[in-house]
Amino acid sequence: MSIKDLNTPEIKAMVSLKSFNTWKIGGLAQFLTEPKNIAELSQVLTWCKRNAITSHIIGAGSNLLINDTELTGLTICMRKMNGCKIDAKTGIVEAFSGEPIPNLTRKVGKQGLHGLEWAIGIPGTVGGAAVMNAGAQGSCLADRLISVKVISLEEGNLFEIKRNELQYSYRRSILQKEKLIVVSARFKLEAGQDTNKINKLTNENLSNRLATQPYQIPSCGSVFQNPKNQKAGQIIEDLGLKGLRKGGAEISSIHANFIVNHHNATAKDILDLMATIQEKVQKKYGFLLHTEVKRLGFEEIS
Repeated sequence: MSIKDLNTPEIKAMVSLKSFNTWKIGGLAQFLTEPKNIAELSQVLTWCKRNAITSHIIGAGSNLLINDTELTGLTICMRKMNGCKIDAKTGIVEAFSGEPIPNLTRKVGKQGLHGLEWAIGIPGTVGGAAVMNAGAQGSCLADRLISVKVISLEEGNLFEIKRNELQYSYRRSILQKEKLIVVSARFKLEAGQDTNKINKLTNENLSNRLATQPYQIPSCGSVFQNPKNQKAGQIIEDLGLKGLRKGGAEISSIHANFIVNHHNATAKDILDLMATIQEKVQKKYGFLLHTEVKRLGFEEIS
């Protein structure tokens, strides 16, 4: 099999995945491509099926831990499939999968649309946020979502799924289990709002996140889900774990639910710290902290 003569978007071989995730960790992708539209995505999926190549879908890699070993198959990065359509009169917005959430927040705010101010500090893309039901400030993506358009990895067909069919809950949806790729999402926002007030609230939310979270050091955002009526960061901090290191990874001294790549951390360093946190929380409080982080290139975890 040669990739030189493929009638598909550019497919590169043996690409470092460190620049494709916010932790800046990971080995080499056997093949990698970045489709810019649905037609290109369909072409690479057809190529995968024809050549019996496994595919892996990533966006901004902001909630993702990639193994240090080679990732076989084709990694499809969706971040170049970006952009959005905004109807300022109705408040209906359709954003493509690779659109960065902070960019979308700013764009809709300038059009007088209220409802995404809380999302300004989320470092992911629309597709990943829809899959994970990303949230902050007591709000989540499902609150404003109408539907998503997806492509089936097995059949290759494009279709729409309504919000009430996605079984959203805290950081969960059926999109995490089904073999589907989110290509766009539609939202209903509140139209005709004061742009100055929206901008003020958005900036306040961003300032708060920058002041309380370690945005200047590579991380994946929050590592653990919050237990009911509790904050994972506070639980970890109360155990005196801030600043604890394993290799190049460190539990942030700013926010204990962040593990940062302090100095050339490996995936194993991150996993070791995650396991240490879970063990100490289990021993002290008798329950398991569940991770928000998705893993790529590891054996399936039951």
